[in-house]
Amino acid sequence: MRVAIIMGSKSDAAVMKKAAEVFDEFGVEYSAHILSAHRAPELLGETVKKLEDGGTELIIAGAGLAAHLPGVIASRTLLPVIGVPVASGGLWGMDALLSIVQMPKPIPVAAVGVDNAANAGYLGVAILSLKYPDLRKKLAAFRIKMKADFARENADDPFSGSPGV
Repeated sequence: MRVAIIMGSKSDAAVMKKAAEVFDEFGVEYSAHILSAHRAPELLGETVKKLEDGGTELIIAGAGLAAHLPGVIASRTLLPVIGVPVASGGLWGMDALLSIVQMPKPIPVAAVGVDNAANAGYLGVAILSLKYPDLRKKLAAFRIKMKADFARENADDPFSGSPGV
């Protein structure tokens, strides 16, 4: 199983690294690329083709502002694409979010919250787990641990020690 993480510029790396951290946690192989739908469209097309030919099964693409990158990638591949809107400019990522979620049919892009590349990673793991039983077991164990951690961390009375009214 192999994933590609593509970002529109080097400034997106801090956000997109969160997806890589999720893949590291689950043992999913990934590659990272900086590509532009506007400044280097030919290179983007060539890279997407190489990724497909090389066995990539899923692409996560992050971009800010008009955020065309995920949609352009989706138009060039049959692979599932998860878009990460990156906060930049004066609209705090809302422009990027709307660009990604408003993809015209029939070329969909899945979308996660602004700057939430970790959730893109978790969604990618869930998608890949449909094909890979070992990954599905890791995901199930992760969810069980997550629930146990939550229960333990929230077992105390949230108002204990408060003076009350």
